[in-house]
Amino acid sequence: MKIIITGSLGNVAKPLAQQLISEGHDITVISSNKNKKNEIESLGAKAAIGSITDLHFLTETFEGADSVFLMTPPIISEKNIIENTVSAGNNYAEAVRKTAVKRVVMLSSVGAESPVENGPIKAIHHIENLYSELENVSVTFLRAGNFYINFFNDIPLIKTAGIIGGNYSPEVEVPLVHPGDIAKAAAEELVKPSSEQKIRYVVTDYRKAGDFAKVLGSAIGKPDLPWVEFTDPQAYEGMVQAGLPEEMAKLYEEMGRGIRTGVIQQAFTQAGSPVSEGTKLEDFADEFKEKFSSLS
Repeated sequence: MKIIITGSLGNVAKPLAQQLISEGHDITVISSNKNKKNEIESLGAKAAIGSITDLHFLTETFEGADSVFLMTPPIISEKNIIENTVSAGNNYAEAVRKTAVKRVVMLSSVGAESPVENGPIKAIHHIENLYSELENVSVTFLRAGNFYINFFNDIPLIKTAGIIGGNYSPEVEVPLVHPGDIAKAAAEELVKPSSEQKIRYVVTDYRKAGDFAKVLGSAIGKPDLPWVEFTDPQAYEGMVQAGLPEEMAKLYEEMGRGIRTGVIQQAFTQAGSPVSEGTKLEDFADEFKEKFSSLS
């Protein structure tokens, strides 16, 4: 099959490309970074170098594809993050429409059913709606949990203050997944014949925030590492001080609040909190330990 992968050689796209290439598929990887061309080609894929904001480029690249993997990370900028991200998703939708691609697999998120109180996920909500309106296209929405690797962002706080936390309590349960497990699910869906639109949750663990501190802390020799619940203003100020643009920090503050109130987890729990095989928190702890040790 001829399959297009967006996301350059990121945490999901690279293992996805590697798996599909190993299965004998004709893979093209889209990247905006021309320096990635040689690395992409060394995997055995074709490199399409260009911007996802360029509809002409996307249309040329999608031409003749059997299926496409679409991911639209938040476009981090000073202003209009949601609008800019949705605009990129609209370009994907237009390129699919113009080239009559029949199979789309979208990297979505737990919480994407809500248009409010989910921070950057609200862009994914609007993009899901765009893809739902595509005619004669089967779309699988991979609603993924919180990436384990996001815990790497907490390492400076652990090292400097001896705590880990967020603006939700240690009793709140959070869906989790490793990017590698998302890649496996995406690979299955991209080659699977389908004539429907469906939601597939990609969550391999569902744990209380307090377990994050306990399991990850134990892995790095800090078994008493506490989970601290910050206020919303504290969470926002901490992210701004860490260098996030104010608008993005506000969106992440809102996402934490959505986790605290259960807005983000609501549809997931209503679906029976489906947890699949794959990386558990304890499995990821070894990876976290290695990263923690490597950072001064």
